[in-house]
Amino acid sequence: MLIYVAGPYRSATEWGLVEHIRNAEAAAIRLWQAGWVVICPHKNTAHFGGTCPDEVFLQGDLEILRRCDAIFMLKGWEKSAGARAELKEAKRANLAIVFEAS
Repeated sequence: MLIYVAGPYRSATEWGLVEHIRNAEAAAIRLWQAGWVVICPHKNTAHFGGTCPDEVFLQGDLEILRRCDAIFMLKGWEKSAGARAELKEAKRANLAIVFEAS
């Protein structure tokens, strides 16, 4: 089954951006180890900021999400407008929803 990792990406600092990418990366590894096939958009466009309008990436991520079976919501997803939109789309598409344990 194909699962999409959703959670904060953008940050006010470069350090925060890297932390968000690394958190998503660690979750993706755990999901692969648990038997999922994983899409980690944080890694797909890491450090591409400014090369296209943000909307291009956000719409592209939603298109990738629609092709998945499930979504994995990282801790802190509530603080991310992008992750909230991804969750809304996952619900609309009737995908399985998995939340990272606290």
